[in-house]
Amino acid sequence: MLSDLEAFLLRLATERAVLVTVGATRGSVPRETGAWMAVFAGAVGGSVGTIGGGHLEWDAMRHAREALGPGAAERPAVWSQAVTLGPSLGQCCGGALVLHFEAVDASCREALRQRLTQGHAPLALFGGGHVGRALVQALAPLPFEVTWIDSRDEVFPQDLPIGVRTEYSEPVQLAVRDLAPRSIVLIMSFSHAEDLDIVAACLQRQRLRGDLGFVGLIGSQTKWATFRSRLRQRGFSEGELARITCPIGLPGIRGKAPAVIAASVVAQLLLACEATADARMTS
Repeated sequence: MLSDLEAFLLRLATERAVLVTVGATRGSVPRETGAWMAVFAGAVGGSVGTIGGGHLEWDAMRHAREALGPGAAERPAVWSQAVTLGPSLGQCCGGALVLHFEAVDASCREALRQRLTQGHAPLALFGGGHVGRALVQALAPLPFEVTWIDSRDEVFPQDLPIGVRTEYSEPVQLAVRDLAPRSIVLIMSFSHAEDLDIVAACLQRQRLRGDLGFVGLIGSQTKWATFRSRLRQRGFSEGELARITCPIGLPGIRGKAPAVIAASVVAQLLLACEATADARMTS
């Protein structure tokens, strides 16, 4: 299944579109700043993505399709519209926002790819197994830039979503050194020995640079108790070990199917990202 961005860029190779992006917002609105929708000329299946809001979106689609119709060459390529959400739109949110409209075509694809993935959180996923694959699919439509790492180069599938790159690393823990600052790290390799070395490398980087974000390890409480003992023997303190989350996933979700684990972990990451953003706003 294609992500919205993949579907948009694929269609844009052969069809013109208008990109509608949420700009400044005030009060209660359906989507956040940066949310987008691409509108194509066709009425059936003619849009990708969403700016939310029912009538708000329908009205934006109408304006976009008008810009793609007869006389499009005489219309401006970029324009904006201020919208107040109230009775006139059949909505009671009470907020206000600005919508930006931009006519785009195949020549814009690479620039759009970079722009629409800008600001995505870097995430390092160690492990190409079943849960790793499920996580890659679950993360694809979300604002994460995924580096998928394994010591077995042959485990990665050919069809990767946009925003995912693979990296072969042997030994695998060496990849920790070159992760982007503020990276989220998820550890679920095929080997407990590799998992332990990756966790130790993350702790060492945190000790030296303190620039990693959420670090999560798949496994049970028993696995983590064993790891804690071995990591203490390697010289890491209880305070340092407290920065590792194990088991990963939201408490109370006990399903062990890869897709269930992936959904639980992604929800946990979104909560962690929200908490980090709130902390930065108040600091």
